[in-house]
Amino acid sequence: MAARVLWPAEAIWQAIEPSLPGFTVEILPEIDSTNSELMRRARTGALEPVLLVAQRQSAGRGRLGRDWASSDNASLTFSLGIALAPADWSGLSLAVGVSLAESLHPAIRLKWPNDLWLQNRKLGGILIETASFGEPAARRYAVIGVGINIAAPTATGLSTAPAWLQELLPQTDAGQALLRIAPALVQAVKAFETMGFTAFQARFDARDALRDRAVTLSDGTAGTAHGTSESGALLVHTAGGMQTVNSAEVSVRPAAS
Repeated sequence: MAARVLWPAEAIWQAIEPSLPGFTVEILPEIDSTNSELMRRARTGALEPVLLVAQRQSAGRGRLGRDWASSDNASLTFSLGIALAPADWSGLSLAVGVSLAESLHPAIRLKWPNDLWLQNRKLGGILIETASFGEPAARRYAVIGVGINIAAPTATGLSTAPAWLQELLPQTDAGQALLRIAPALVQAVKAFETMGFTAFQARFDARDALRDRAVTLSDGTAGTAHGTSESGALLVHTAGGMQTVNSAEVSVRPAAS
């Protein structure tokens, strides 16, 4: 039987609350989805900054409606809820990815727009949702969901082969990984609110798993990835010229060898 995870909620709270007044940490044994729960709360007016962690999610979600499986000890699933008013929301998922990768290990790469990769395998994913409230209209409650494989997951049914953090950090459990991630993530999100994606662009490029690789878009377009624009859009050189791809439009994969 795997050892029980000890969640360092108090240490995380102490590291974050001074710069984010009213911040709380909640650890739940099970829920459908931490993102869904914080969005439900936001719709009732609960807009306080919170880190909501689930030891197990029964209906975890990824980008484009994909399922995200999680289980006790083998994965880390959490959502950060925080009110933000950046001048431009573009590139937030990339900034989050930069923070996560830098907090965890130099070998982790970033696959545009929202995946953590290790050796061309998926280590984790990011799902960001927002809810409007009050005035000004630019101020929204952002729910930043993160799922990371800690131990080897079941690969059945996955479109991309999985990776897991214990390949790089064998003794690290979900609680220890969260402590590495959370304080820096809050600081990164606040920096994004002030400076936008341009403050993260070079750092993303340094870990870009797709740069200069042949890629195929979900609409059938083929080309070569050439990094990101200042707004975080993917630049793909195609037969018809340079194409700018936004995360809401299509998904992108490395071309088959």
